[in-house]
Amino acid sequence: MMPLPERWLSAAFLRYNGRMILIDCGEGTQIPIKLCGWGFKNIDCILFTHYHADHIAGLPGLLLTMSNSGRVEPLTLIGPPGIKRIVEGLLVVCPAFPFDLMLGELSLKKEDAFKINDLIIRSIPADHNMPCISFGVELLRKGKFDADRAGKLGLPVKYWKVLQSGENVEYNGIVYKPDMVLGEPRRGIKICYCTDTRPFRGIAEFVNEADLFVCEGMYGDTDSEDSAVRKKHMTFAEAANIAQNGNVREMWLTHFSPMLVAPEESLAMAANIFPNTVVGKDLMKKTLVYA
Repeated sequence: MMPLPERWLSAAFLRYNGRMILIDCGEGTQIPIKLCGWGFKNIDCILFTHYHADHIAGLPGLLLTMSNSGRVEPLTLIGPPGIKRIVEGLLVVCPAFPFDLMLGELSLKKEDAFKINDLIIRSIPADHNMPCISFGVELLRKGKFDADRAGKLGLPVKYWKVLQSGENVEYNGIVYKPDMVLGEPRRGIKICYCTDTRPFRGIAEFVNEADLFVCEGMYGDTDSEDSAVRKKHMTFAEAANIAQNGNVREMWLTHFSPMLVAPEESLAMAANIFPNTVVGKDLMKKTLVYA
């Protein structure tokens, strides 16, 4: 809810093939981005879970930093309904940029999905005290190329790579499609980000088999369940139950209460339910690869 000397506000940065997506933009987000050394020009999209200040107040500063970095390409901002009014209000203090802002709204009644480059972004309405969304980001993986099948088609080798990349090929008046030389799609990579919400119907299915599940843990102990229910947040144990029921591979806890000054001391509350739980820290990074 507020930045602390050793704890920045909410933001998660995803990078793939040099392109980047930012989820949430708390106050001062441009500083840890700079500390990561990843730069600003290649951010394709900023996703917002909701519009409480600790998740969006860093937007004006970040946009100014991106302007100073020489960015001219349009930037996409996506979140729950109302994003136009929110962004217009924030930009009163920085009204001019050398790039356009493209705004998009997501449904609060059903799951949504859209594509950014090679990434599939999925969203699901969460249960907070204002409109809020949880996100899933998936990098799909094509089936394995079958050289024997390609050879039997009589298609010259120079076209194989085109089919492997997912494009059709026309040769001698015949159209060849990728599924003619590719096996069944293989398991890709999946990341889910869920914060500022109570556990809700469908969340375990939404995060199912995620390689990394970043989830809020506002309260460390079960004695705080009443506060979690009232303020629409989660305890460590509730987050761990979602991770276990969703069969995720790893969970990072984040978004701790300012009163929870040493969240690692409560780790057992989650790890006893879902052992592969990590207490999130600023600038924590992980590289995910195909299994």
